[in-house]
Amino acid sequence: MPSSLIGVLQRHCEDIDSTCPDPAQLTCLADVLSRIPDPRRARGRRYCLGSLLALCLVAVLGGAQSLAAIARFAADTDSGLREKIGLTSSTPDASTLGRLLARLDGDALDDAVGAWLARYAADPVDEPGHPLVGLAVDGKTVRGSRTDGTAVHLLAATLHACQTVIAQRQVTAKSNEIPAFAPLLNRIDLRGVVVTADAMHTQRAHAEHVVTAGGHYLLVVKGNQKKLLRQLRRLPWKQIPLQTRTTGAGHGRREVRRLKVCTVRPGLLFPYAVQAMEIKRRRTHQKTGKVQTKTVYAITSLPPEQAGPPQIAELAQNHWSVEALHHIRDVTYGEDASRVRTGTAPRAMATLRNLAIGLMRQAGWTNIAAAADHYRSRPQHATDMLRLTA
Repeated sequence: MPSSLIGVLQRHCEDIDSTCPDPAQLTCLADVLSRIPDPRRARGRRYCLGSLLALCLVAVLGGAQSLAAIARFAADTDSGLREKIGLTSSTPDASTLGRLLARLDGDALDDAVGAWLARYAADPVDEPGHPLVGLAVDGKTVRGSRTDGTAVHLLAATLHACQTVIAQRQVTAKSNEIPAFAPLLNRIDLRGVVVTADAMHTQRAHAEHVVTAGGHYLLVVKGNQKKLLRQLRRLPWKQIPLQTRTTGAGHGRREVRRLKVCTVRPGLLFPYAVQAMEIKRRRTHQKTGKVQTKTVYAITSLPPEQAGPPQIAELAQNHWSVEALHHIRDVTYGEDASRVRTGTAPRAMATLRNLAIGLMRQAGWTNIAAAADHYRSRPQHATDMLRLTA
């Protein structure tokens, strides 16, 4: 039986296409989960850590939104499937799973899952005409985890092309995303990567970190960099011709985006800045007819010969498209409604959701809700995912 994802999905969904990695370079996903540090004492363990995490992943692939749902899946599944996961004795209950996830090392779990997904995800660098990889850095609050006025906030690095999270860090309470930026990217090879981020991360130290590591950046500029924003507004945009115009529709509105780009090296008050952008968005609400216009400025370290206006427009647009991942986690998986609050359990559940969605995307699924329905009714297909290698 082949261990590549395309082999699994060809057996289950013949209408889905996928690419198959070289089996000679592969590491089994089940092995990755089993190698995560076990926080439990050796005495009294009834279940292997890898088996419990595999159970959680298979259940989440089937759309499980809570620890109780995972425990119900374990109780209802047949003995043959439990043996494939590695559960040879009785099935764990929700409290057992909750105690385990609450004590896991969140960084170790995210590092292991992120590294596996990064190796497995299709690499646009190797494809003709796609010399750059877009990597969006964006944060999300797990609102249901709120205790004493504080909710878990996670900063993630997501590949543009496949909306796959390859790194994640939890933001320290009473802090913000800025100190978590460098630790988030430290384990990622940034060569050939363009890091995109919103205005919060338009920081000189962030730009220097990315470029020193061999990557490039594309950052939005707003009021937190007042002098830089003033410089950008004073550029001769009226004399610069329109270079790209794109349209899009969704969520009951139609949007037209117009982009102008100019070279600014040297002169801007920001390290390694080479090009500046003026992006005008005109949004029309189809039901009300209301029109909203917004002008956004951004900068990038990419030189014109490496990224022209069409590539820059694509990178800028794809950064905001990763919001679709947050929508899936909230709507399909009910993340904001989740009441998992203890220890690292909220983060661990978010990581399992990221892993499940990443697997579905790599399998070729475009509708995550439909994919969850598929694996819920065919749990043996979800179990096959544990044999995947990268």
